[in-house]
Amino acid sequence: MFVRARWPAETRPIPRGALTFSGSVGFLPRSGFAAAPRAAQETFPPPPGALLGRGAIRRGSGPDPAWTGIAVRPREARLTKPMEIMMDLFSILDERPEPLHASSPTDRFIYEMQVHGYRPFQDEPDPRPLPEEPVVQASLTAIFGALFEMLGDTRLEPDLEDLFWSTVNLFHRAGERIQRELDRNEDAQRTGQREQDGSEVKSVELERLIAEGITMLERRNAFEFMRDSAADLFEAQTGSSWRPRTGSKVSHTNLTAAMIDSRDFLSARRRAETEVLIPAGTKIAFAGGMDYNDHDRIWAKLDQVHAKHPDMVLLHGGSPKGAERIAACWAEARKVTQISFKPNWTKHAKAAPFRRNDEMLSVMPVGLIVFPGNGITGNLANKARGLGIPVWQLP
Repeated sequence: MFVRARWPAETRPIPRGALTFSGSVGFLPRSGFAAAPRAAQETFPPPPGALLGRGAIRRGSGPDPAWTGIAVRPREARLTKPMEIMMDLFSILDERPEPLHASSPTDRFIYEMQVHGYRPFQDEPDPRPLPEEPVVQASLTAIFGALFEMLGDTRLEPDLEDLFWSTVNLFHRAGERIQRELDRNEDAQRTGQREQDGSEVKSVELERLIAEGITMLERRNAFEFMRDSAADLFEAQTGSSWRPRTGSKVSHTNLTAAMIDSRDFLSARRRAETEVLIPAGTKIAFAGGMDYNDHDRIWAKLDQVHAKHPDMVLLHGGSPKGAERIAACWAEARKVTQISFKPNWTKHAKAAPFRRNDEMLSVMPVGLIVFPGNGITGNLANKARGLGIPVWQLP
């Protein structure tokens, strides 16, 4: 065992490697050791941490101790306080840096609780509440305001509309993702219903799936509320309504109950989905050319029909400009439900507009409003007359 010698603080170290020793062992007795003369210590101190131990100094050989300043133990010098020396040695050893220790499971659990709070297991519902509506609206207003303050009156201002659209789309995509999880949960519930054998294990598993389905419904509805609130801010900032690139923009109602049977849950969900995608009301079809832009006439005619049918549902072709675009803006302003029948060019190629006309008339609207357009608009009007649907054609 090597022992590190302790030297006076006022001594100066010599360069490392200046002294070289070899030979057998020089041991320190248990009673301690005596320091060398002070003059020798001040003149030639050893390197820091010089070792007295096996292979360090050969007894009777090497440099003169008075010249090297290395502490030796003369026969006439005996220390009577070995404990002081041991304490000095332990104090030197304690100066070494503390090694890194791996965190214990308890420390990891406390850290997770501090950073992330309570997190339920996978097989239990989350008891935390949903965000409050005022908090959501205030936060979204702050987000849109921060983007406008950052990019307004700069060279990046033309990109603001795309950023606003993407912000709304974030919540729209989150709702669609949860909707897919809800579909998988529905399939799992059907499987659980078929596998019921009266055992407690199967019953508990089905109850867990029902609880997860209710939680997913609430999460989906919350994201749809965030999307609708952000869409209102998008319209206030850009002057145009927000529409998804693909898919439908629908808002579902909350499903709340203290206890729901699995079959009742699935049938209620299926009925709610059908009511949202096929809304009840008087169906009114609308068609017009992409070059027709008489806003006053279109809005006046639609207001007239809306006054007669307050539960009106507007059907149109979803054109990006022209008469159908104006009709879509009217529906947004009047809070009228609208269904867009866009041509499927990928599937039907050149026949897509005519197939779109057939799909629109398959809903059997109570009437068709036609403004000047092209041959596709005329084809829709002719097919509607053939089906006995009233046509209001304006010049």
